[in-house]
Amino acid sequence: MKDKDKPTNYKPAEDREKDLKLAIYRIQKGRTHTKETKVSIAAVAREAGVSTALIHNHYPAVAEAIRKIQGRSSRAMRDVKHQDLIAERQKSAGYRQEIEELRAKLASIASINEVLLNDNNTLKAKLRDRNVVQLTLPNSRK
Repeated sequence: MKDKDKPTNYKPAEDREKDLKLAIYRIQKGRTHTKETKVSIAAVAREAGVSTALIHNHYPAVAEAIRKIQGRSSRAMRDVKHQDLIAERQKSAGYRQEIEELRAKLASIASINEVLLNDNNTLKAKLRDRNVVQLTLPNSRK
């Protein structure tokens, strides 16, 4: 047998793409030869008699069409993830701002707390000392 007489599985790209689109159509209409019921890259590949790698590597538009039918178009998924990322970044920036504000408040409260603890210790020491007499201001009533 000569090379030109050998049977080949080669089809022109346009014909193969038509076969893949027909396989998608047959699956959607429930007229498959392979009993496939859901559109997926693997199902379309089985229905068209090709490998999934062929669809992924040589027919990305067909693969994208299948994903779109499945409701998970790569562009749509990318856009949704990008929007989610933007929202999370905004939340994160807000949280960082809130953390900085809380740290400033904490530092202020800690400073006030130290002053109050010092005043409290001073007052306790005065109460323990018997020589300390409490004076009242002239305008205060007791």
